[in-house]
Amino acid sequence: MNADTNLQILPNGVAVVAQGTGPVAVLMLHGIGGGKAAWPAQLDALSQAGYRAVAWDMPGYGDSALIAPYDFAGLAQALQPVFQAERDAGRRVVLLGHSMGGMVAQEAYAAMPGLIDGMVLSGTSPAFGKADGQWQRDFVAARTAPLDAGKTMAQMAAGLVRAMVAPDADAQAVAFAASVMAAVPPDTYRAALQALVRFDRREMLARIGVPVLALAGEHDANAAPAVMERMAQKIAGAEYLCLPGVGHLACMERPADFNAAVLGFLGRHFPVR
Repeated sequence: MNADTNLQILPNGVAVVAQGTGPVAVLMLHGIGGGKAAWPAQLDALSQAGYRAVAWDMPGYGDSALIAPYDFAGLAQALQPVFQAERDAGRRVVLLGHSMGGMVAQEAYAAMPGLIDGMVLSGTSPAFGKADGQWQRDFVAARTAPLDAGKTMAQMAAGLVRAMVAPDADAQAVAFAASVMAAVPPDTYRAALQALVRFDRREMLARIGVPVLALAGEHDANAAPAVMERMAQKIAGAEYLCLPGVGHLACMERPADFNAAVLGFLGRHFPVR
């Protein structure tokens, strides 16, 4: 992040950092192991290209207050003042959602479609898990067991990140992603997992009426390219792109490639120069 990045705490307790004053705001929504700290390369690249770049801390992350109940309806409601402030400033709004953040973007569009002009959905899906409730319980139990055994998020982060990135991911990129995840409060991580396994917006895809880029990673085992391609096919006019050589954390693994894909989409649909 450059020196012009500023931190704001909105009246609803949500924290954002922003960079740039362009006419199109790109709101970056991180995944379950993220935070606003995950996006320095994107804040710089987007603002330098003439866009307004905004990254939030999802409730319970970083400087944002926790909410209860912790569900996608509440997360979308918490996001609304963020993009409403940009709309009030006369800007168009594009949501850039990664992983769980892509689900928040879909939920926000379902609730407030008239306030969102476009979406980049990165490493995400329109639903999570299977219909069997036991599968969801086992998924959550497996991911919270280390916490139950006394491990810290910092102790868990390195292994979790390594399992999500490409086999030959840059060591510095892996260390950066692990440092971001290490800062996630354990109670927030638990609450987000419980929300994640209940997400399902498959029926909404056909109703999306704004430009969408579905951005996959070749080695992403969390949101497989085939899943993202099928999602794009159900959204009228959506673009699909698979980035080679990256896993689930493309924005941190290979930020230059990720930024080029995002800026290409924005230039086609939301040019500022």
